[in-house]
Amino acid sequence: MTAIQYFWRHPLAEQVREEGRIEDRREMILRILEWRSVPVTDAVRERVNACADLDQLEVWAQRAVHATDAAELFAGD
Repeated sequence: MTAIQYFWRHPLAEQVREEGRIEDRREMILRILEWRSVPVTDAVRERVNACADLDQLEVWAQRAVHATDAAELFAGD
């Protein structure tokens, strides 16, 4: 009997899901700053969009909620 390989269990599917989570987190950080009317420089936008570490993006998202300046995302990094 042949085992059925379900796509959503395939490593490629997990990679696609992880990339989606990372992209969503990046967008969320920038959106939070936008909603709060915190200006975002190109340098900040580039740094956020270059990050592929989900844990780091989570820290930045939490900081975005309280930041008064977009550079505060990276305080202590």
